[in-house]
Formats: sequence, C-alpha cells, structure tokens
Amino acid sequence: MSFFERYLTIWVLLCILVGIVLGHFLPDFFQTIGRMEYAKVNLPVGFLIWVMIVPMLVKVDFTALHEVRQHVRGIGVTLFVNWLVKPFSMAFLGWLFIRNLFAPMLPVDQLDSYIAGLILLAAAPCTAMVFVWSRLTNGDPLFTLSQVALNDAIMVLVFAPLVAFLLGISAITVPWATLITSVVLYIVIPVLLAQLWRKLLLVKGQTVFDEVMVKIAPWSITALLATLVLLFAFQGEAILKQPLVIVLLAVPILIQVFFNSALAYWLNRAVGEKHTIACPSALIGASNFFELAVAAAISLFGFNSGAALATVVGVLIEVPAMLMVVRVVNTSKGWYERSRVSA
Repeated sequence: MSFFERYLTIWVLLCILVGIVLGHFLPDFFQTIGRMEYAKVNLPVGFLIWVMIVPMLVKVDFTALHEVRQHVRGIGVTLFVNWLVKPFSMAFLGWLFIRNLFAPMLPVDQLDSYIAGLILLAAAPCTAMVFVWSRLTNGDPLFTLSQVALNDAIMVLVFAPLVAFLLGISAITVPWATLITSVVLYIVIPVLLAQLWRKLLLVKGQTVFDEVMVKIAPWSITALLATLVLLFAFQGEAILKQPLVIVLLAVPILIQVFFNSALAYWLNRAVGEKHTIACPSALIGASNFFELAVAAAISLFGFNSGAALATVVGVLIEVPAMLMVVRVVNTSKGWYERSRVSA
C-alpha cells in the first residue's frame, strides 16, 4: 500500500476537520462553489470525481473477462454476494438501525437520506482498492482482475435500476433523471475514457503504461480528499451539532463489511475454491467503490444531504475495516486449507 492508502483514515479525519473549519470561517466562498452547477451537477465536484475514478478504471483490463471461466465457482460466489446479498442486506440494515433502533438519536428529516446513502454505498462493489487488498493476501491476480472487470461491466448496466429498486422499497422517491445522469457521468463516460487512455498507453509499451500508472496513482486519493473538504465545509455545522451521527452510521456499514466478507470466504471454502481465490472474492464483497457512491449521493441528494454524509462515513472506515479483514483471512489460511480438504 502507498503512504496515502495506508493512512487514508487519518487523512480523511484531517479533511473533515479542515472542511469544518473552512466552512465555518468562509461560508460565502463555499456557497459560491455550491452554486457552480449545470444540469444539477456541481462542476468542481464533478471534475474532482472524474480525477478520482478515471485513474482507477485505467487499471481495469476488460480483456481479462475470459479468465472468468477458469474459476467459475469463485466468480459465482463473488457475483452472488456483490449483487444479491450486499445491496439487499444493507437496505435491511438501514431499515433496522436508521429507521428503527437509532431513529430517536438522528435528525428525523434525514433518516431517508441516510438510508439512501447506505444503499448507494452497498450497490457499488470495490474497483481499484481491491487490487491492494488482494495483494496483501497473496490473492490470485488474474482472478482479482477478472472479477473486477466483470463487476464493472455489470455495474454499468445494473447500478441505476438496482439503486432505484432499493430506494423504492425503502419508500424513498427516486429522481430517475438525476440517477441516470449520474450513471452516465460517473460510470459510462469514465469507463470509456479510461479504456481509451489505457489503449493509447499500451500502444507505447508496457513500460510506459506502468510509469504513467505510478505518476497518476496519487490523483485518486488527492481528489477524494479535496472532495471531502468540500463536503464537510457544507456539512460541518450539522455535524458539530450532532457528532454522534457519524458513529451511528458506521454501525450498519461495519456489520455489512464483516458479514459479507465472512459469507464470501465461507462460501468459497464450501464450493472448494483455493485460498488465493477466496481472499479476493471475500474482499471485493466487503469493500465499496466509495468514490462512485459519494458522486452519486451528491448528484442525487446534494452536498448537505444525509446521503452524502453516509457515503463519506464509508470512506472513513474503509481502510481500518478492510485491514482487519485482510488480517483475518491471512491468519485463518491454515484453517481454510484444512477445512477445504476435509470438505
């Protein structure tokens, strides 16, 4: 992991503090930024989100999709957990914790928005960061690449209808036009641009491609942190009034991380997959494409929404939670292999 990736939680906390302070002392400046919109898309944030997403998608090799057939069982587990368990379990956890157990401690007018943010987070499986988690567990790189490519291809088609369906069953009004615009802006166009850029770089040789990847590696994290400063400049006053909100939102997210990773890990063992396959399969099911979730939340519900805040909480706990999962799957390798043989 790079220096920024390893200490992402610390940088996120610092950006929260910086954003709150700047928002308090420079409210007019940030209100001006908030008004820089076109077709309900904030232009500065839209630019930052592209800088976040495109470098990640350049790493994705869609030609690796043919590798899927090499590990059909592992891919099957990944798809089952990512698309049939994760989003629906998060919708349930949102209903259980936000609308019921924690409702008396949260702003009543933001309950639906918090649930929407949690759903957006769960409906976007991890893309680039899963390469980092997989490497830390000695996961099969070709399997990791193929499952990321397949998930991204599915996300282009499924993200909007899945989110709309889950928002619908949670009794949240779906702004269809904005949702479709978000998918086009933050999935379709970045995928096309990233793949075009990838092709142009590879024409110049693998060495050039690798050098460019090293140079643009900090872009995503830097843009993410800048976006967080903007978000908390707008959200700061509300958070200072109710700091408990962040802790409460973290509860269903953490439960989802550990539940989905454990389920995918166990299912891979049950179907007889190797540990090098089970690890990346479990990790992609537990982590999130939080850059997309943040972008969609801002587009759909705005800077000041509970949805935007909920997705940011996902960013806040991503690294420490995933490092815990990495540690568990690494230390349990002996158990996994013995259980797989006996099974």
